[in-house]
Amino acid sequence: MRKMNFCGDKQFALAQEEPRALEAGEVRIRNMAAGICGTDVHIYEGGKGSAEVHPPVVLGHEYAGVVTEVGSGVSTVKVGDKVTVDPNIYCGKCRPCKMGKKQLCRHLEAVGVTRDGGFAEYSTVPEAQCFVLPENVDYEAAAMAEPLACCLHGIERAGITAGDSVCVIGGGTIGLLMVQLAKMSGAAKVGLSEPIAVRQEVGRKVGADVTFNPLEADFAQKFVEEFGEEGPDIIIECVGNLPAVKQALSLAGRGGKILLFSVPNPDSEVSVRLFDIYQKELTIMGSFINPDTHQRAADLIGAGRINVRDLITHRFPLEELEQAILTQKGSESIKVLVLPQK
Repeated sequence: MRKMNFCGDKQFALAQEEPRALEAGEVRIRNMAAGICGTDVHIYEGGKGSAEVHPPVVLGHEYAGVVTEVGSGVSTVKVGDKVTVDPNIYCGKCRPCKMGKKQLCRHLEAVGVTRDGGFAEYSTVPEAQCFVLPENVDYEAAAMAEPLACCLHGIERAGITAGDSVCVIGGGTIGLLMVQLAKMSGAAKVGLSEPIAVRQEVGRKVGADVTFNPLEADFAQKFVEEFGEEGPDIIIECVGNLPAVKQALSLAGRGGKILLFSVPNPDSEVSVRLFDIYQKELTIMGSFINPDTHQRAADLIGAGRINVRDLITHRFPLEELEQAILTQKGSESIKVLVLPQK
C-alpha cells in the first residue's frame, strides 16, 4: 500500500509497504476520503495535535472508507461496511476518564496523530473506532463526521436554548457546521462574522440569518442593528487567531457566553479586561475533541440533516498532500479533502 509519512519539519515521504497482519479486535479500512483539519496544519507547521506527535507517522484523523478485513473477535463491523473513524482512543483508567471526562484523558492516543491515519491507501484501527454508515452516504460526506462530532461537543458546551441569539466568528468548515447546529438547537437568530465573501455566501446558504464583514468600517453599527446594544446571547469563536478572540470578547453582552472553539497557537495569549467579566457576568469556555458524539454525527450525516457537501471546495490525490495542506491554509478554501485511491 501507499502511505504518506509525515517526517517532521514540513516534510512528507511517500512510502510503499505491505500492511501488517491484523491483531484481535482490529479492522482494516480502505481509506476513501480524508479531510485536512486545522490540526493537521498545526502539526505540519511544528505544533501539537490533540496529543504529542512523534514522526514518522501518517496523519489524517478525519476520514472514511470501506472495511476490507477484520481480525478475530470483531463483531460490530464486517467486510464491505462503509465506516467513519473516531480517531480518539482513551485509556479508561486515569481520573478524567473515570470522572466522565474522557476527552481530558491523560493518556490520549489518536488515529492520525499518534497512530497511522487516513493519508494512506489503507489504515488499521480498533473495532471500537469504526462507525457504520448507510450505503447512501458517500465517502466525502462521511469524512466530515469527525469535525461534526467535535462541533456537537462544542455546541453542548455552549448550552444554546430555544430563542437564543448566536454569533459565529469564522466561516471555515467548523464555523459553518456551528451555524447549522446553532439553528438546529433552536437559536432564533444566527449571525456569521467572516471577511471572505464566498464563505459568507455559503454561510447564508447553510442557515445564517445575517452575515458581517468584521473588516468593514460600519461593522459595529451593523452588528448593533442586528443584535441590539446587549449583543448576542452566545458567541462561538472558530478562527484561532488573536483578532477573532478579541472580537469575541468585545462583542459579548451582559450575561453572554463565549465558546472559544478554535485550535490556537499553543503560545498565543490574549489580555482580558477582568472588570468586563465581572460586570457583564461573562462565561468563557473551551471545547476539546469529541467525547461520545461521533455516533450522533454519523447519524446526522446519514439522515442528511447537515449540509456538508457545500463545505467541500478542493480535492487532491495522496501524492499532493502537501499542496492540499497549503490550500487548506488559504482563503480560497473551506474544506480540502485528500482522496487516497485516486
